[in-house]
Amino acid sequence: MAAAKSPQGATGVGGVRGNSKGGGPGRIQGAVRALGHALHLPVTGTARGIRKATHAHGAGESGLGKLIELHAVNGAGDVMITVALASTVFFSVPTDEARGRVALYLAITMAPFTVLAPVIGPLLDRLPHGRRAAMAGAMLARALLALIISGAVASGSLQLYPAALGVLVASKAYGVVRSAVVPRLLPPRFSLVRANSRVTLAGLLATAVAAPLAAVLHRVGDPWPLYGAFAIFVLGTFLSFTLPPKVDSAKGEDIALLAADEGHLHGPHRQPVKRPGLRTVGTAVTHALAANASLRGLSGFLIFFLAFLLREHPLTGQSAAVSLGIVGVAAGAGNALGTAVASWLRARAPEIIIVTAVGMVLGAAITAAVFFGAFLVACLAAVAGFGQALAKLSLDALIQRDVPEQVRTSAFARSETLLQMAWVFGGAIGIVMPLNGTLGLSVGAAIVAAGWLTTVRGLLASARYGGKTKGSRVA
Repeated sequence: MAAAKSPQGATGVGGVRGNSKGGGPGRIQGAVRALGHALHLPVTGTARGIRKATHAHGAGESGLGKLIELHAVNGAGDVMITVALASTVFFSVPTDEARGRVALYLAITMAPFTVLAPVIGPLLDRLPHGRRAAMAGAMLARALLALIISGAVASGSLQLYPAALGVLVASKAYGVVRSAVVPRLLPPRFSLVRANSRVTLAGLLATAVAAPLAAVLHRVGDPWPLYGAFAIFVLGTFLSFTLPPKVDSAKGEDIALLAADEGHLHGPHRQPVKRPGLRTVGTAVTHALAANASLRGLSGFLIFFLAFLLREHPLTGQSAAVSLGIVGVAAGAGNALGTAVASWLRARAPEIIIVTAVGMVLGAAITAAVFFGAFLVACLAAVAGFGQALAKLSLDALIQRDVPEQVRTSAFARSETLLQMAWVFGGAIGIVMPLNGTLGLSVGAAIVAAGWLTTVRGLLASARYGGKTKGSRVA
C-alpha cells in the first residue's frame, strides 16, 4: 500500500513541490504573472490617477474631462512637430543661415496664415453642428501632414513649407473650436475660467512630458518625432468623437462682432445693427482683448528674438541649447503658475487682474531691457508666461460675464483668431531685430506698453460702472 501511494503522492501536491526544486511550471507562471502585474500596475495606476483628476468635480459627467484629455493629446502632438521643425530649420545650420531659413519659414507659412486666420472663425461659425468632426479633422490633417514633413525632412524637399503651413492652420482651427466648445461642457457651479485653467494646464503638462521624449526621438533620427506626432494625432482623431453630442448643438447661438458699442458699455446690442445677425460684445471685452493681444505679440517676439540672441550670445557659462532650455522652462513654469493662480482667483475683478498682469509684464520687460542680464532674461520669460496665462483666462471670464450665450461661442472663436494674428505680428518683428539685448527687449516693452496704455482706462471704467448694467444683460 505504501508503495502504491508513493506514485500518487508524486503526482499530487507533493509532486509539484518536488518538481519546484527544478523550476516547476506553476512557479514560473506565477512569477511571470507577478512580473506582469508589477509592470502593469504603474501604467494602469497612472492612467487611473489621470482619469480621476480630469474627471473630478463633475467634469466627467459634463464631458469636460474628455476635452481635457483631448487637449493634452493635442499639446503632445504639437510639441513633437515643433521639435522636429526647430531641429530642421533652426539648429542644423549656422546662425546667419538660420535667420534666413526662419525668415523664409515665416514668409511662406505665417504670411499666408495672417490671411487665412480671419477666415477660420467665421468659417467655423458656419459649422456649429460639426464641431467634433472639425476637431477630428484638425487632428487627422496634422497626422497626415506630419508624415509629409517627415519625407520632406529626409529629402530636403520644399514640401516642408506648405505642409508646415497646413499644420499651423489645423492647429489654430482646433484652438478656435476648442475655445468655442468649453462653454458647452461646464459642470454645475463651474466657472469658465476654472474650466479653461484645467484644459490649459493639461496641455502644458502634456507638453512638458512630450518635449523630452521628442528630443530623445530626434537623436534616433530626424523623422522620428514626426512619426510620434502621427501616432498621437491619430489617437486624437478618435478621442474627438468621444466628446458628448451636445458639443455639436448650436441651439440659441448667433454670431459675435468684436467691436465696442460706445452706447452700451457692457453687453451686446439690444437694438438692430447695420449688419443683421451681428451683435457687439461691449468695451470691457474689446479692451481686455487688446491687452491680451499685446501680451501675445510679446510672446511671439520673445520666442524668435531670444532664440537667435541666445544662440549667438548664450547665458553666462551655458551653451546655446542650455540657455534656450532655461528660458523655455522659465516661460513654461510661469505659464503654469499663472494658470493655477487664475483658477484660484476664480475671475474676481477680471478687469483689475488683466491691468495688473500686463503692468507686471511691462515692468519686467523694462527692467530686463535696462539691466540686461542672464537672470533678468529668464525672469522676463517667467513673468511673461505668468501674465499671458492670467490675462487670457481673465479675458475668458469677461466673455462669460458680459457676452450672452447666444453669441458667446462666436466671440471665443473670433477672439482666439485675433490673438493668433498678434502672435504672428510679434514674431515677424522678432525675426528682423538686430541681436542686441537691450534694444530688443526695449522693443518688447514697447509692444506691451502700447496695449497696456490703451487698455487700462477702458478696463477701469468698465469695472467702475459694471454693477449698474449687470442686471440688464441679455441672459
